Amino acid sequence: MVKFFHGQGGRDRGTIMKHLIGALSLGAGLALAAAAYAEPYVDYTPQKGVTEVQSIKVDPNHIDDYLTGLRSGWVPGEELAKKHGLIDWYVVSVKMNSGAGPNILLVQHYPSMSALEPDRARDTAMMKEGRAMVSKEQQQKQTDGYDKYRTFVSDDFYSGIDYPK
Repeated sequence: MVKFFHGQGGRDRGTIMKHLIGALSLGAGLALAAAAYAEPYVDYTPQKGVTEVQSIKVDPNHIDDYLTGLRSGWVPGEELAKKHGLIDWYVVSVKMNSGAGPNILLVQHYPSMSALEPDRARDTAMMKEGRAMVSKEQQQKQTDGYDKYRTFVSDDFYSGIDYPK
């Protein structure tokens, strides 16, 4: 039996009852959550590979400049990475509404986590081909001014899941 002592410690029955109901509700919620845990390969299946998402904040007055620069600089590098099997797809996304936070996402998918491991032959071949595509001077010219209107917000890696039907 719970006894309530009116006025003790500055608490009345209503306050104590509210705390008791809150504690019981929290306990019931935790009990239900513990009983409903997810089980990998039963409730969901992890997908192979990993998706990298780079979030970038670009001054709204320079989004077109930045996208044009990506087309001539970043996209050829992504095509080279696809050619060598490092990634299997990539995409650039532009935020449609204004507001705080990043407004450009650069997304690329690595078909396997092992693609993130160094591979001397692959990496050397890619560097050689990349340098043949664009000189260091051209690359510098393409990216000049970016730091005036671009800020990297985050660089995150996600793994996907599939749900059973």
